[in-house]
Amino acid sequence: MPVIEPADGHRYTSSGLGRALAVIDLLAERSPDMVGVSTVARELDLPKAVAHRILKELTANQFVTFDEGTRRYRLGSGALAVGLAALRAIDVQAVTNRHMRRLTEATGETATLSMRQGWVRVYTDQVLSPHEIRMSVTLGSRHSLLAGSSSKAILAALPDAEVAEYLAGHELVPLTAATITSVEQLWADLRQVREQGYAVSQGERQAGAASVAAAIRLASGEVYGSLSLCGPQDRFSPRLLAEYGDLVADAARQVSAELGYQPAATPAPAEPEQGDRRRVARRQAARSTTDQSESSSAEVVVSQK
Repeated sequence: MPVIEPADGHRYTSSGLGRALAVIDLLAERSPDMVGVSTVARELDLPKAVAHRILKELTANQFVTFDEGTRRYRLGSGALAVGLAALRAIDVQAVTNRHMRRLTEATGETATLSMRQGWVRVYTDQVLSPHEIRMSVTLGSRHSLLAGSSSKAILAALPDAEVAEYLAGHELVPLTAATITSVEQLWADLRQVREQGYAVSQGERQAGAASVAAAIRLASGEVYGSLSLCGPQDRFSPRLLAEYGDLVADAARQVSAELGYQPAATPAPAEPEQGDRRRVARRQAARSTTDQSESSSAEVVVSQK
């Protein structure tokens, strides 16, 4: 059966239901902006008459709202009811929210939850900072996996083959002056995310904003999404970025564990032979002497500053 493949990479059958789902998904992607019939037809490669008929049917069922003044459409109350019902059915929301509240209490910054949907992520929950000046996100908004800590945390958690597939089909479009636009640089950043357990962004997706994020996994090992802390960039010093990153990574590990995820055990090192033990002991003794010397030098340097 023929398929429709819109820009976000989702595939739909050319049946009536498949086309209707494609239209709903497009309206969700463009929200809160309203969309006209011509745009829907062009983006989904549909005849204009077909796009109009689908929108009329969705409007009649309150999935879509039509503005007589602008002649444009947006998602309606029916879509909202279905979306909220789907969110209520996901245990991840309740499990993660407890940890988000603890993060916000500990740091004073906004905590957010993003869910992966194919090659995009969607904000599904947030706990706002108590500060008068604070970051907030639009729940339901969709973002690529290329910019920002929440996106990079998800991308870094995927296998290399999936990352390579994604990068091959998506251009690194700058959102701000700090957005990574080099594939090589992005790969290097993703490797660092994997090593330290969390992603960092300083104005990559939104100028003046900083954030740290870590991936959440389901019991199957599948990447569900990411947990983040975000706030004004001037409140996220290098020291706090590292401190908050560790807090978020630990919270994401706890959430994943509560969802049933069990990381693969690291094999224990082999027991060394007797001769190897003696060589290890000599190296450790030599290293201890060197460390003491370096420690003394470091103390002198620190005292001079």
